[in-house]
Amino acid sequence: MAAAVAFGEKLPIPEIVALGGQSDGKSSLLEALLGFRFNVREVEMGTRRPLILQMVHDPSALEPRCRFQEEDSEEYGSSVVSSTTIADIIKSRTEMLLKRTKTAVSSKPIVMRAEYAHCPNLTIIDTPGFVLKARKGEPETTPDEILSMVKSLASPPHRILLFLQQSSVEWCSSLWLDAIKDIDPSFRRTVIVVSKFDNRLKEFSDRWEVDRYLSASGYLGENTRPFFVALPKDRNTITNDEFRRQISQVDSEILHHLRDGVKGGFDEEKFRPYIGFSSLRDYLESELQKRYKEAAPATLALLEQRCCEVNAELDRMDSKILATSDVAHLRRSAMLHAASISNHVGALIDGAADPAPEQWGKTTVEEQAESGIGIWPGVTVDIKPPNATLRLYGGAAFERVMHEFRCAAYSIECPPVSREKVANILLAHAGRGGGRGVTEAAAEIARAAARSWLAPLLDTACDRLAFVLGNLFDLALERNHIRDSEYDKKNGDMDGYVGFHGALRHAYNRFIKDLAKQCKQLVRHHLDSVTSPYSQVCYENDFQGGFGLSVTSCFKFNQVSASPFYLELSDCGAPSRDETTRDQENIPPEKNVQQTTPGKVAEAREALKESHMTVPETPSPDQPCDLVYAGVRKENVNCNEIGPRKRISRIIGHTKNTENLRVQNGGSLLFGNGDTGSRSGSAYLEICSSAAQHFARIREVLVERSVTSTLNSGFLTPCRDRLVVTLGLDLFAVNDEKFMDMFVAPGAIDVLQNERQSLQKRQKILQSCLNEFKSLARAL
Repeated sequence: MAAAVAFGEKLPIPEIVALGGQSDGKSSLLEALLGFRFNVREVEMGTRRPLILQMVHDPSALEPRCRFQEEDSEEYGSSVVSSTTIADIIKSRTEMLLKRTKTAVSSKPIVMRAEYAHCPNLTIIDTPGFVLKARKGEPETTPDEILSMVKSLASPPHRILLFLQQSSVEWCSSLWLDAIKDIDPSFRRTVIVVSKFDNRLKEFSDRWEVDRYLSASGYLGENTRPFFVALPKDRNTITNDEFRRQISQVDSEILHHLRDGVKGGFDEEKFRPYIGFSSLRDYLESELQKRYKEAAPATLALLEQRCCEVNAELDRMDSKILATSDVAHLRRSAMLHAASISNHVGALIDGAADPAPEQWGKTTVEEQAESGIGIWPGVTVDIKPPNATLRLYGGAAFERVMHEFRCAAYSIECPPVSREKVANILLAHAGRGGGRGVTEAAAEIARAAARSWLAPLLDTACDRLAFVLGNLFDLALERNHIRDSEYDKKNGDMDGYVGFHGALRHAYNRFIKDLAKQCKQLVRHHLDSVTSPYSQVCYENDFQGGFGLSVTSCFKFNQVSASPFYLELSDCGAPSRDETTRDQENIPPEKNVQQTTPGKVAEAREALKESHMTVPETPSPDQPCDLVYAGVRKENVNCNEIGPRKRISRIIGHTKNTENLRVQNGGSLLFGNGDTGSRSGSAYLEICSSAAQHFARIREVLVERSVTSTLNSGFLTPCRDRLVVTLGLDLFAVNDEKFMDMFVAPGAIDVLQNERQSLQKRQKILQSCLNEFKSLARAL
């Protein structure tokens, strides 16, 4: 019992749990079993912490010797002899813990070992008494907390329940009998004690009354016999011998009253073994002896198992201490582990279905939430890439983010530009002369818009892809664990080295972070290139002498580049062709399709067939020109109406008829000064339209030609080819002293040695218990 309590062992040794209502006499019964008084008593509530009382019968201990187990240790303190000191220790420990935890009761037990010549060999647990209502100043939940605590202590099947109830309470109105039935419905391991029996004696006058009460028929069952006990009421300070004498005297007085004070006496043959404290004590000792014999084989087997486990743990500790001095072995094991993790990362990128995607994969919404990147900058529509609801990881999740980026990029259009900005750019170009003033102004507006709106998208794409790859470390660990379990490998037994695993994870995260930084620089370089004034993206296949673009040249890139084939595997299925047409901004262009990005070619052709213009003397962004679109309403050229679903379809494209806009006088673009009421266009709208077309061309060239391949080669290729080398350089290209810092922290050897000493002590005690119990078992 001592070893089980000291080391927290769950040995099935029979124990007694005293339970009942408040002031039902549990603590007094413990004192009677011990043979001396010690306990704390309060008017409103006595025991507020469980008291585990280990009684050891020692014939040489003529005075009780008590020792308390330390609150946060397995050690026992010095011996305490004075009963007053025992009471003070119990009271002070209870108050100190309750004050620290700010509770009314606590489930943390006080453990006391008592050696005495007049106590039996048993362990009894005194519990807080059941109450109906919390006392003033205590939480209202106190009664429920007590009930829950007591049920937890009484639940183990090797414990005997000692249920006390005052004799003044009738069985039919018992408050706590149902609680005992919840724990032990058949009363198979319950001993029922009617306390303060002397208070009930004066109510009996005839034999039938006594026999009916003692039988408790109809409430406890035919095979359950309660014990009827009374203890001395004198609370004055008396000697221990006097206390035991008074207990015997009370037993004698009860029997004398039942025999002589009741007419006809009582059924002594049937009820005599259940009356008096001495009868209860004899029964408990015999019942415990019987249960000790029943539990001896299981206890012996469990002790042997515990000794084997402690021996194995001690061997592992010796191996760990020895391993701290074998640097070569640790290096080899750590390198194998790092290489295995790198291989698993590569396999996950190339495509894998283990571990289970249903458990380890993430949907698009989960990726956005966990990465902290919920939206794409500048995107006002809800981006839902194919397979957004499927749980993906690795290469599949990487491709889904790439497609989500493409959708986000194609949903952004060239934003409206103020007339002041247009005027500042246009007039400056017009003042320098030349014939490409409007075209240059539109191109400059498109470049600025691309740098402003597409750069945040590129950074977000890199961050999202880095998050997907960062998650692969835990997946690789899980795959490695599964493989080791399948093939019964240990990889050098690296599980216990927390410092090494932390350094490995840090090196991997730093590798992914560096990749993200490099990729951001690369895609920014591509953005700078395509938006450079020296870039010919805006002028490719531009026809001679006009600021507009021909239909065939404007949308040439839609024929050359297109989105990769992407399967929709989620339950919702792929979008219909009509939905795709209506939501052009959320998808990249398809191959071999004459797509009108950004305008509607048919309307542009029809409109510009009948266009004409006159030439004003002074260029002005607000002065209308004579460019007339027959049969086209004004709203078709309103840039302010461009929305996430309209894209630039309402902006009229330009055909090569706009060649007539160039004049021979210095090649300058001039504006008509005819009747303004009949004019429907202006230089401002023309520049907005042309800028939108240039923006769409820049966006498509950037997304289709540059970014996709750059991100694939910038993220995935290094993870396949360079990861193991980078991890090896970070972790192993160091001297032995720095390498061992991952495995042995300062002072760790001393900690391991202390743990080993503790294990040796535990091994010695358990082995001693095993040897003694073997001898005891043979005697039993």
